[in-house]
Amino acid sequence: MSSIGPPVEPGGETADAAAAAALSPRPARADARPRPAAVGRAVAVLVLVAVAAVVPLFGPSAVLEDTGEARVPGTEGITFLRTVLFGALCVQLGEVFVARVAARVPGARDGAAPARWGCWAAVAGCAAALGLAAFVAGGNLVPHQLSDLDVGGLSGTRDGRLALIEVNAFVVAALCARSRRPDSAVLPLAAVIVAEALRAHPPAEDTPLIGSGLTLVHLTCAALWAGGLLYALRTVRTLRTRAPEAGVAVLTRYARAAALLFAAITATGIVSTLRRMPPGTVTDQLTETAYGRTLLAKVLLVTVVAVLALLARRRLGRSPKGRTAAAYAPARVEVVVLALVVAVSALLTVVPLPIRW
Repeated sequence: MSSIGPPVEPGGETADAAAAAALSPRPARADARPRPAAVGRAVAVLVLVAVAAVVPLFGPSAVLEDTGEARVPGTEGITFLRTVLFGALCVQLGEVFVARVAARVPGARDGAAPARWGCWAAVAGCAAALGLAAFVAGGNLVPHQLSDLDVGGLSGTRDGRLALIEVNAFVVAALCARSRRPDSAVLPLAAVIVAEALRAHPPAEDTPLIGSGLTLVHLTCAALWAGGLLYALRTVRTLRTRAPEAGVAVLTRYARAAALLFAAITATGIVSTLRRMPPGTVTDQLTETAYGRTLLAKVLLVTVVAVLALLARRRLGRSPKGRTAAAYAPARVEVVVLALVVAVSALLTVVPLPIRW
């Protein structure tokens, strides 16, 4: 005796089940629309690129207006290249720094680490260093054709040798980033910092070694601070679902180190400023010289960054364990303002030095 039931389709499903499946809405494809995380990363990159372009384009004209100081040839281009170079240094050195901090947090080792940008940063830094080397090879003038470049003469001048060191150091840093030991990029990045410190204080300057030492500490701490915050926030975002408490620990440890870095940046910045501008002339030069105006803009931006850092740290201490949303928002704004600080710092290396009245 055959059983009575709904007719069966050839594929094994009943007619009712097949009809229900046909009428039910199909699940949306995963790639039907951009994911919010991908859109957010794209917007963040565009914002940082815009920041890196706006200051070099409009900064020199703004700070040099009505000062009577001569504009260095190619100021906008050099400022942009130095912004890229400093930014690349920050990204890769900050990754190494915070990756070592996260390695000491047990929960962070169990979660997935964010993808490293060190190799791409080193490539960008190498491109910027090549552009700056071309400027030096052109006799510190903007080259308009290949015949204007004296590439062979780079090794014969101090600035040329320093430019070559930076190019080669970024090449080695890129190779280290692609190796099994990406943290080994610390050595070539240190060479870049030393080259920048020496370039900023030529032998003709009074006590150039003291100035280079101050710049060495200042630039190292600034790169660790800015780049470290970027990678710390990326680490927190990666760990927020698997190990949120570990993300809090990483951000907290970074914040403690950042306080010491900020103190070192402030101290070296004050001493360097007093070496450039004697105490009795600081007030006038901050408003009447391009160097002073740029320095004033940098101080104001660093003050904003310090306020945002204190706000983030305060919210981090008050937020429930394992939650970082309260501190995440001001920290993200802090990253953008730090990008402005990097661009203004690059402009500071291009404008004419103040006259010691």
